[in-house]
Amino acid sequence: MGSAPPVTPTDRRVKVSNTPEVSLQVRDWQRPGGADASAPVIVLLAGLGGNARCFDSLAPALVAAGAASRVVAVSRRGYGLSDKPLPVKSATQYYEVDTLVDDLAALCDALGLTRVVLGGHSIAGNELTRFAGRFPDYVRGLVYLDATFDYTRQAETGGEDPPDNRRLDEPAPTPDDGRSMKAAIAYLRRKSKNWWPALEANLRDALDELADGSVRPNTPDAVETAMDTAAHRFSPDYRPVRAPALVVTALPLDQRDLFPWLERPLDAQTDKDAADFLRIFRHVRRADADRLATALQTPHRLTLDHCNHTDFFMEREVEVVRAIQSMRWA
Repeated sequence: MGSAPPVTPTDRRVKVSNTPEVSLQVRDWQRPGGADASAPVIVLLAGLGGNARCFDSLAPALVAAGAASRVVAVSRRGYGLSDKPLPVKSATQYYEVDTLVDDLAALCDALGLTRVVLGGHSIAGNELTRFAGRFPDYVRGLVYLDATFDYTRQAETGGEDPPDNRRLDEPAPTPDDGRSMKAAIAYLRRKSKNWWPALEANLRDALDELADGSVRPNTPDAVETAMDTAAHRFSPDYRPVRAPALVVTALPLDQRDLFPWLERPLDAQTDKDAADFLRIFRHVRRADADRLATALQTPHRLTLDHCNHTDFFMEREVEVVRAIQSMRWA
C-alpha cells in the first residue's frame, strides 16, 4: 500500500474590492481525492507583517491529519503578494479592521466558502472577532493563535514595570542586511529562535529584489503605519461571537524563547533584566489569555510552554494540529 500523495497548494489571486481595486494572494490546500464533508474548511490569517507563506507547513499538516478538508491561507491587503493601496484621505484609510473583514467576506464568497473555521495569528485575532460578530453565518469555529485580548487596554503586569534595557531590543536591520536576499535571510535568522522553510518563504514574499541584487520590503511605510495604527486602535467586542473557539497561547520559558538574538555571555545587569522581563511577560501573556478565553466563554485552550510567538505553530505543529482536530467543531 503506497503512501498518501503530498498535499500541495494551488496559488490564487482573488479580487475582493473595486474601490480601489484589490486582489489578495491566496494559497489553497485541498485533500487529494476530494473533500471530506465531516472535516471543516479552515481559513488562516497571518500576524502583523506576515503573509500566506508563513502557513506553508501548518496548512498541509492540517489537511494531511484530517483536521481540515481544505485550508486557505490568505495574505491580507498590504502584505506579501496582495495589493497595497496607499492611504490618501486618512492615515489608516483602506486598512481599518472592518475593511479587512469586508475583504475576508468577499474572499469567502468568491471561493464559495461557507461555515469556515477561521484561524488567526497574533493581530489577526481582531479580524476573527469582528468577522464572527458581523458574519456569524460564515463561521463554524475560531482558532486564536497567540492573539491578544484587546490592544487598546493596558496589560496586566502584576504591578511590575518591565526593565528598560536597550540590549534586550530586537536588532534593527542595517543597510548591509538589505544588500542581497542572502543577507536579508541571514539577518532574520539572527533574530529568530529557529529557522523554518515557511519563515524563509514568508520573507521572500515580503521583499522585492532590485536590479542590483539588493532587496527592500514590498510593503510601503505608509501602509505599514496604517495597518499597525488601525489594528492598535481597534477594541474587539466579543459579545456577538457565538462560534466555538480554541485559544492557543505560546509562552516563552527561557531567554532564548523571548530574546533569541541575545549573544552570550551577558553582563550581569542584562542577564537580570532579561530574567525579570521574561517573568513579567509570562504573567502578562497568561493573564491576557485568561481574559480572551473568558470573553469568548470557551473552555477550549492549549498552552504551549517553551516557545516563541513568531514560530510556535511551526515548532509545535503536531500539538497545534492535534488541538484543532480535537475540536470537531460540533
